[in-house]
Amino acid sequence: MKIPTSFYERNDVVALARELLGKHLFTCINGVITGGYIVETEAYNGINDKAAHSYGGRLTQRTKTMFASGGIAYVYLCYGIHEMFNIVVSNEGDPCAILIRAIHPTIGLDDMLTRRKMLIAKHNITSGPGSVGQALGIDRKLNGLSLQSDVLWLEDNGLSFTDDQIAAVPRVGVAYAKEDALLPYRFYVKGDPYVSKPNKA
Repeated sequence: MKIPTSFYERNDVVALARELLGKHLFTCINGVITGGYIVETEAYNGINDKAAHSYGGRLTQRTKTMFASGGIAYVYLCYGIHEMFNIVVSNEGDPCAILIRAIHPTIGLDDMLTRRKMLIAKHNITSGPGSVGQALGIDRKLNGLSLQSDVLWLEDNGLSFTDDQIAAVPRVGVAYAKEDALLPYRFYVKGDPYVSKPNKA
């Protein structure tokens, strides 16, 4: 069963980023289903977060998706090559989002290999946000898409992790955010091989 929109409409983006660990993320692209459970996330806390695209209320063609009500996809291009999938959360006008940094693949592995141009499955197949997007076939054409769609959705299949199993550490690649770069807004499942930077603290 798809996770209801009300789950995403809560305004504690940091708590939601942690709660997303263990939730299953699926895509159905051209009839091909791929997916897995989320093992790494990063929270971006809206207009007060120097690391967020929406910091200071910045409203652009790219960021306008973040200002919508929670429960839709925010997909943007990074470094000209990586399609980065985020989940918009909170209420309309409060531009918060959660970056999905890694999933543990469970279905459609052969199709993920084809998309990633890999011959054999390695841990980096869905490790890192660019890899997640490519493996699942997520690109900017899905920007703004409802997570209630039959193309991109999340399910709660009963998998959860205890506090002892989860690390809360600073985010990756946001040094420009100065003191906000030190906030423990990145969450990952300890010991999972698909986590992108398990040793970074």
